[in-house]
Amino acid sequence: MSNLFSLPVHQLAEKIRKSELTSTELCKNYINQINKFEKDVKAWVHFDEKLLLEKADEADKHRKSGKPMGPLHGIPVALKDIIGTYDMPTECGTVLRKGKTQSQNAEIVDILKSAGAIIMGKTATSELAFLAPPATRNPHDYSRTPGGSSSGSAAVIATHMAPLSIGSQTGGSVIRPASYCGVVGYKPSYGLISRNGVLRTSYNLDHVGVFGKTVEDVALLAKILIKKDQYDEATIHYSSEFMLEECIKGPLFEPKFIFYKTDSWKKIDKKSRDSFEYFIKSFKKNIEVFDTPSYFKDIDKFHRVIHECDLANNFQMYYKKSKNKLSKEMQTAIFKGMKHTAKEYLDAVDFMKRSYESYKEVFEDYHGVLCPCSTGVADKGLKSTGSADFNRVWSYMHTPAISLPLLQGENNLPLGVQLIGDKYDDHRFLGVARWLEQKSKDYNE
Repeated sequence: MSNLFSLPVHQLAEKIRKSELTSTELCKNYINQINKFEKDVKAWVHFDEKLLLEKADEADKHRKSGKPMGPLHGIPVALKDIIGTYDMPTECGTVLRKGKTQSQNAEIVDILKSAGAIIMGKTATSELAFLAPPATRNPHDYSRTPGGSSSGSAAVIATHMAPLSIGSQTGGSVIRPASYCGVVGYKPSYGLISRNGVLRTSYNLDHVGVFGKTVEDVALLAKILIKKDQYDEATIHYSSEFMLEECIKGPLFEPKFIFYKTDSWKKIDKKSRDSFEYFIKSFKKNIEVFDTPSYFKDIDKFHRVIHECDLANNFQMYYKKSKNKLSKEMQTAIFKGMKHTAKEYLDAVDFMKRSYESYKEVFEDYHGVLCPCSTGVADKGLKSTGSADFNRVWSYMHTPAISLPLLQGENNLPLGVQLIGDKYDDHRFLGVARWLEQKSKDYNE
């Protein structure tokens, strides 16, 4: 049954729908992987095997009854441990929330359940979705970080401990773990997926993101999760009905890309730079290498101002009552956030729209922007989750971004290529991402 892991999730759902596969059989396969890898990878903070099998049995009985089934019927999905659930803990990677549950599910949890999905459990996150790492290790090298803050959400996909998972990104918390772990991580345009019931770190920067083995998988999950929510004012009305179909169809003609090396290029290790140079050369008729706009440096500064101020605002009670139980990284960020002026914050927020208005002209002539996901392969050691230098600008400008596991760096460790699209052009963006995924396979065969 291990060949199940090679099938796209929509095909697994179709097999369940046609009674060619039971949800119980599928879940047992993932349980076997959990038993094999979890003791070393430490990706889960809450997982109950007995409960998962009970839910799978319920899904199978539902199917046999002839009742209507949703597009993810019987498919297990893992949740980052900042996504609220009433029937399992939501601890957000901090001892300050040990054993705490939410009074109700996050909006996206209810959407998943309506689609027939089974909530597998909670995956490890950095403390309060910031910098202090959890115990999770990189599945490809246990001495290295899996990235963060969506550490466990990426690791469970890399080890086939789950077919789909959900994470979040404020700086680079989807794209970087996906790159380090060698999976696909997709951060949709800001406002497409509700954050209602998800730990708030920054209203202006938080995005819910998704992980899977392929672009098709993340397109399917995003299609289901995208929905206007009156309790998250940032969400918009956006039709996602044909997102998977558009993704599979791909672009109408061969796409053109800009590749940005950015000012952080010098931080990338030589083997990773060589891999990117090879990638650019392989797609030389599709890629033009440009210098990054000068105002990107301002974006990095403004992102930090917003992030630190919002951390100070959202976690001030933890800081006042239990400061010594917070990590040094969180204490420092909150302290800085309290020092920023109102003018600094408003200037940083105001520049979000102005910078995007300047930048969006790129997409009049190009299908997307390419750049590294990170400063190379996963960093050695478990005391840091890596740098978000290649990610903050896209979180700040609210554009869609995806990490594609197309390359290898030192020691044959995975190295992601980051593709960025135009805001709210996610349908076409995913089609272009899948084109790049498929073409890269052709070049490597």
